[in-house]
Amino acid sequence: MVEIRTKTPIKTPFKVPFKIIQEGSDFLTDILFPRRCPVCGDIVLPKGNLICPGCMAKLSWVRRPVCKKCGKEVLDETIEYCRDCARHKRSFDYGLSLINYDDTASRSMARIKYNNRREYLDFYSEAMVRKMGKRIRSMDGDALIPVPVHPSRLRERGFNQAEELARRLSGPLGIPVNTSVLKRERKTAPQKNLDSSGRLKNLEQAFTAAALPSAMQKVILVDDIYTTGSTIEACARVLRKAGAEHVYFVTIFIGHGQ
Repeated sequence: MVEIRTKTPIKTPFKVPFKIIQEGSDFLTDILFPRRCPVCGDIVLPKGNLICPGCMAKLSWVRRPVCKKCGKEVLDETIEYCRDCARHKRSFDYGLSLINYDDTASRSMARIKYNNRREYLDFYSEAMVRKMGKRIRSMDGDALIPVPVHPSRLRERGFNQAEELARRLSGPLGIPVNTSVLKRERKTAPQKNLDSSGRLKNLEQAFTAAALPSAMQKVILVDDIYTTGSTIEACARVLRKAGAEHVYFVTIFIGHGQ
């Protein structure tokens, strides 16, 4: 009796296209960690948005006229500088901010810093690029320098919100982030109960800056909030001493002008 053998095809594992895997992963992430609105904190709908459509109007967007130095809103076009900038010499060239710092902004920022809602910065950075990108690029900055936090605070919080913001801005703006030049060497007392002169005194010698390379003469400081300007001023002073010819700044929020 002759045994007849037939060749059977070798079965190969079914390959799932990468796009399907990625979409499945994104779907699972959306279920387990749905994006939340930076204003109300609820799950954002429709899916794909970075903020609830109705919450956009709850933010107090900075509108012109503004102070020519710090960018705070002023009453009318005849006013060149806010009261703080008119009274104090500034070491920075000028700055730009997106939203006035009110109760709504304060709650949103607190969730970012103390509840690890870093994803809120996706919305704020996208809005900064969309609304201020052209003006930021016109600064012609060689580097985005996030305002550093003290190492002990970085360990407690796990991240620096200014650096997180800077890294989100870097790609769309085409400006590299530098975190090696500017350092915070001294932990300062809380700033919220101090006036502008008290805040600046509190920050003296808190920051240090290494000598800037010749290719880094124009720098853009990045921070979350500008209130009296003491932090930005302290950073600008040490960067000027380190060799910066021009120092600008950008922030999400800014205190109201006077």
